[in-house]
Amino acid sequence: AEPAGDERCGPRAAAIPGPAHWCKEFPNANGERQSPIDINTRSAKYDPSLKSLSISYDPSTARSIVNNGHSFNVEFDDSADKSVLRGGAVDGTYRLIQFHIHWGSCEGQGSEHTVDGVKYDAELHLVHWNTRYGTFSEALKHPDGLTVLGIFLKVGNAKPEMQKVVDALDAIRTKGKRAAFTDYDPTGLLPASLDFWTYPGSLTTPPLFECVIWHVLREPIYISPEQISKLRGLCFSSENEPVCHMVDNWRPCQPLKRRGVRASFQ
Repeated sequence: AEPAGDERCGPRAAAIPGPAHWCKEFPNANGERQSPIDINTRSAKYDPSLKSLSISYDPSTARSIVNNGHSFNVEFDDSADKSVLRGGAVDGTYRLIQFHIHWGSCEGQGSEHTVDGVKYDAELHLVHWNTRYGTFSEALKHPDGLTVLGIFLKVGNAKPEMQKVVDALDAIRTKGKRAAFTDYDPTGLLPASLDFWTYPGSLTTPPLFECVIWHVLREPIYISPEQISKLRGLCFSSENEPVCHMVDNWRPCQPLKRRGVRASFQ
């Protein structure tokens, strides 16, 4: 999501349309299956027909890290079935194309999804596309085109597997910066349990396409105060613009409307 607190960065950022204004330019913003949502654990229904998630990531597919102006993306080579997700609420094979994080300006906010109204300090999104559609861009056009694995982050102990990501951020501090990022296995970012909630939703940044089957993991992972501080050191702004620190890059929860949330666990 774009910065929720545009006023934080002064007059320049006032011109940046935040989530409240997206409906003017992106009709999907008021669609029937927008994300994120609040996950109400009482109304989420256990579905025994859901499969276990099968996730296999190949470190050789990691390619680069980029500041795209609303988060960082760690990008992967998705030309073959090397880093893939199968099972859960989806059929077929989904290839990993990138991951990114949403975070707050302080602890107590930062996640996009909430659980019974409670926000986490950050949220990791691993983005995969359905190989039946041939390309990522084509997959965006279909209701089951993507699956995103959402993982909550809490500030606590350092996550060793997060450190390589954090160390790379100095090279991409401003919007548009890119650096090589190779030999990385995001399996180390997964929690011990892959129990999940799932629902049909959307991208959480424009153009907000309604093409995502979400898998939001129940168990969070931890990130240290020093590690999340490095995330907050990134900038929404380009190198030649006034500094505008990248914080609160999350979209607020959207109406559930007629959707249901299913759980893989009782």
